[in-house]
Amino acid sequence: MGTNEKIGGGGFHHLALRANDFEATVKFYTEGLGFTEKTSWGEGDKRITLLDSGDGNYMEVFAGGTGEVKPEGSYFHVAFRSNDVDKAVAAAVAAGAVVTVEPKDVVLGSNPSTPVRIAFVKGLNGEILEFFQSTGENPL
Repeated sequence: MGTNEKIGGGGFHHLALRANDFEATVKFYTEGLGFTEKTSWGEGDKRITLLDSGDGNYMEVFAGGTGEVKPEGSYFHVAFRSNDVDKAVAAAVAAGAVVTVEPKDVVLGSNPSTPVRIAFVKGLNGEILEFFQSTGENPL
């Protein structure tokens, strides 16, 4: 884990991408760039897969893109590793962030399933930040 005491650990966990063509995007990152699928969940336009870039940093690919080209691109949040999501949120709020999703426990994937604790805040420029803590036996 990292050495950032404010958010408890630190380092990038994942970058989230909303894909206009889910299958083509996953194929691009896996076959084209050598990423490997760590876990996935959901169905149809609610599908999500977490692709390992090779060093435990992930690309989270969401289905359901609109096809619209956005000036800022298709990335919509960045996640930071933490060993204490609640502490990370408190530090972000103290620095001026606004909580958009309170800390909560969720289970990702099904084979294997992976319990995590997550929370989201909006930074000073409108950027969405996620704090991500692996809490189970299959750490991400």
